[in-house]
Amino acid sequence: MTRTSGIRDEIEIYDERFLYLTVGNAWVDKLYTGALWAEGPVYFADGDYLVWSDIPNNRMLRWAGGHVSVFRDFANNSNGNTRDRQGRLVTCEHGARRVTRTEPDGSITVLVDQFQGKKLNSPNDVVVKSDGTVWFTDPPYGILSDYEGHVAEGEYGGCYVFRLDPSTGNLEAVAKDFNKPNGIAFSPDESKLYVVDTGGSHAMAGEHHIRAFSVDQQGRLTGGELFAEVSPGLADGLRVDQQGNIWTSAGDGVHCYAPDGVRLGKIRVPEPVSNLTFGGPKRNRIFITATTSLYAVYVAATGAQRP
Repeated sequence: MTRTSGIRDEIEIYDERFLYLTVGNAWVDKLYTGALWAEGPVYFADGDYLVWSDIPNNRMLRWAGGHVSVFRDFANNSNGNTRDRQGRLVTCEHGARRVTRTEPDGSITVLVDQFQGKKLNSPNDVVVKSDGTVWFTDPPYGILSDYEGHVAEGEYGGCYVFRLDPSTGNLEAVAKDFNKPNGIAFSPDESKLYVVDTGGSHAMAGEHHIRAFSVDQQGRLTGGELFAEVSPGLADGLRVDQQGNIWTSAGDGVHCYAPDGVRLGKIRVPEPVSNLTFGGPKRNRIFITATTSLYAVYVAATGAQRP
């Protein structure tokens, strides 16, 4: 691990509330470098290890006890990862244009790979709701070039946010008005759904914001208003803490927003950040995937455990 300067040099505070969400004597650690585009971190508390994707290198890596090993080779250019309510790994695969689940015996189950008889674009990020439904975004990044997948045409004519019920196989497009939907996360009580739009990745004046939806008991979305414009760079992956604060990736680090949309502060990271997750035994350590590297920092916030 490489210790950089103290967090007081790495932190920017815009609201006094952020002083209660960070730790004055913590610092940003570089845990690993050597990826081409690191993404999709997911923490396994039962084994105290982290798994993340290295999309262009077509592999998934595992960090445990300071050591990094290959978790899965030939990973179909995996991107976002999460765990379901039974602790099973759920993965978005750019290369195979599908969402999969890894069973306890290591076998892989395809949860979904098409919508209305047409291939998905390239599932990007994913979250599992307390009722077991799988919510994921489907931008075209895995089919725009061969770098993160395989060049291909989109088939269903859009880039949607989807809700999948694995018990029935029913797949519903819950939001269709995104350019390039990306990171996705629920509020602690699951009454809000936050979704990133990264249209700015391929348009000079494109989207670089987070939108907020209200979620009803049937899983229907309303609203979708602008929650925050993220700059510099783009928001990508994001997570929520127990207090409902939103921690999002950005071009210069990790930015933190209060539930009211006020940006509280940021933790600067030396590389553009793609994604993050809370981990550690107390869920108070943020693991950060940033371009070529994996970083981590302790904070005074705790990752949300939803119902």
